[in-house]
Amino acid sequence: MVRILGNDPSSLLYLALLCPVGAFYIPGWSIKSYKEDQQIPLMVNKVYSDSTQLQYAYYDLPFVCPPTGQHKPAAGLLSGQSIPLNLGEVLRGDRIVASDMELAMQRDRPCNLLCTKEVSRDHLKRARELVHDGYVAEWIVDNLPGATSFVTVDKTKKYYAAGFKLGYTEFSPSTSKARYYLHNHHTVVIRYRKAAGRAGARGEKIIVGFEVYPKSIGNGNRRDAKGCPVDLQNVDQPFELHMTPNKTVDVAAPKYTDSSYHPAATELDDDSAGGTISIPYTYSVYFREDDTIEWSHRWDLYFVNQEEGSRIHWLAIVNSLIICGLLTGVVMIILAKTIRTDIQGFKDTMAEDGKLGSRLKSRSGNRTPKEKLGLLDQDGGEVENDGDVSCDDEALEDVTGWKLLHADVFRTPRFGNLLAPLVGSGMQLVFMAVGLVLLSALGVLNPSFRGGFISVGVGLFIFAGLFSGYFSARVFKSFDGKDYSANALITALLFPGLVFALVFVLNLFVWAQASSTAIPFGSLIAIVFLWLCVQVPLVLAGSYYGYLRAGVWVHPTRTTAIPRQVPQQAWYIKSLQSILLAGLIPFAVIFIELLFVFQSIWQDKSGYYYVFGFLAVVSIILVATIAEVTVVTIYIQLCSENYHWWWQSFFVGGGSALWVFAYSVWYYLFKLHITGFVSSMLFFSYSFMACCVYGLLTGTIGFLSAYAFVRRIYGAIKVD
Repeated sequence: MVRILGNDPSSLLYLALLCPVGAFYIPGWSIKSYKEDQQIPLMVNKVYSDSTQLQYAYYDLPFVCPPTGQHKPAAGLLSGQSIPLNLGEVLRGDRIVASDMELAMQRDRPCNLLCTKEVSRDHLKRARELVHDGYVAEWIVDNLPGATSFVTVDKTKKYYAAGFKLGYTEFSPSTSKARYYLHNHHTVVIRYRKAAGRAGARGEKIIVGFEVYPKSIGNGNRRDAKGCPVDLQNVDQPFELHMTPNKTVDVAAPKYTDSSYHPAATELDDDSAGGTISIPYTYSVYFREDDTIEWSHRWDLYFVNQEEGSRIHWLAIVNSLIICGLLTGVVMIILAKTIRTDIQGFKDTMAEDGKLGSRLKSRSGNRTPKEKLGLLDQDGGEVENDGDVSCDDEALEDVTGWKLLHADVFRTPRFGNLLAPLVGSGMQLVFMAVGLVLLSALGVLNPSFRGGFISVGVGLFIFAGLFSGYFSARVFKSFDGKDYSANALITALLFPGLVFALVFVLNLFVWAQASSTAIPFGSLIAIVFLWLCVQVPLVLAGSYYGYLRAGVWVHPTRTTAIPRQVPQQAWYIKSLQSILLAGLIPFAVIFIELLFVFQSIWQDKSGYYYVFGFLAVVSIILVATIAEVTVVTIYIQLCSENYHWWWQSFFVGGGSALWVFAYSVWYYLFKLHITGFVSSMLFFSYSFMACCVYGLLTGTIGFLSAYAFVRRIYGAIKVD
């Protein structure tokens, strides 16, 4: 995997050289073992919250200990030096740097003073804001995120929640006002076991767990000469984020012996005054041997809480199978009974009325009985009725519904030059989605491959430009398009260009908030390079082959020059109503699984979505459901003598995206606690983009399913 330096334009050099690195592991591979007393690097990453979409680099916080720049022998870096990140890590807001904390294998350190940070009132206010929003810090040891440990309700299982709180909030019993406390002591627990094989014979150990237990220790507690609390177990006073007006508070300040002391509200909120406060940061390190955890299963603790919902996942699959099974029965009835009966009746009518074909051919040379059914000759003019074919008209009374549209059903749709690029982009997304779900279900893409899901997704999307150009050109050619190169450029630029423009605009708002969520300029340049210099040529190559080398999709019937008039349609067949009604069924298939996806993305950012096996099964059922719903909807439309099915099939296939977006709005209003304009804007913008991607993907599946269905049924009634 190519690793790109997120905040440096020289990252393009890394991209060009295709430098391979060990950025991920498949369970059982890339095991790192440590000798006794060997230094273990502790990396700090970022802080994030469930209440906002804005993340911040840990060392960008003004109230934490800044890096000293000392050399870290274990990591080969200076403290505060960033490590190279892949593109996925950069896009997800990671900013991983080496810390000053010292960890040596099997060497406990009861207490160490990290630093004493002088903090101004403005910076103290910033700390209160982050604590109020419930921000969580992420540290990393041996590619494991520092975790807060929990046990299940029945106390039979232990599980991890990645990250730990910066602080906590309490409400004063007397004033009911919120008081904010900062965690300024961290107890680090490293769980290890003996390494396997030769490394184990040499006495080396492997890390199987990384836990962080934060604690708030105020200046009112006794400290030794090094600045460490004398008694870490019994803390008299936590560290409250407040400062009295026009005073400087430090470790040597008078000690408050009353643990219930709270300053006045004016003291807490007066940020206009000067002064600083000293925050002592300390940490403890303990190593504990744990033979119950295998190295290949050390991530399982992060997913124990998700495993509790396995029965719900099975319920989702059963629900999806029932819906898909009912639809399959409906489609089979349509194909095996109704359509087959219609086709057989049509052929019997044509066989019994042999004079119809001869009379029509004698009038217009190559006209067929099918052209008579459309009441048009080959030049588009009306067939004259001189009274000799009245008996033939009586024979055609049984020919109704979709069979009357054979001369119009393959008529080129309006804005077909836009539909073809959309179908091409949809196939690009289909290839990307299939690859991601398959690789994730096989375990290649796992949480230890940090940023791998996004990085591989971008790579698959770029490579799938070949499929995008190919399918776009084939559809464009079936619409009698001539300039395939212009169609290829539209395909290559339309969807990626709109997404990039929206992301760039959103990035300006995030930049203004100094958030690590903002994409660095160097990464933006790398993305543009991949788009214009890699994807666009691939789309052009696929379009060239699809238009000039591949065979044309031959329609089974010919189209007349004058279009048939479409009769008045029932309310449920009209465009918007049919899209909403048909889209509700695929949404019902994915609804339960969608709840877990939303929870993983928006609500439980400290967790990981890791049930891709269930997602793969639900996705297969979803594809079958969309194809069947589209076929049924288009069949009903054709039976109503409405031949405008091209765009309709695309919209019906993607109709469930409207319900997914509506569900996103409901989720925002009733499940999330997002605050702030920028965070809300990011939520709805990302939700809108995700629904557009989903709609484009499913719309393409619906379009191709309907196209295959229409070709099949009209090819079956072809009369030579």
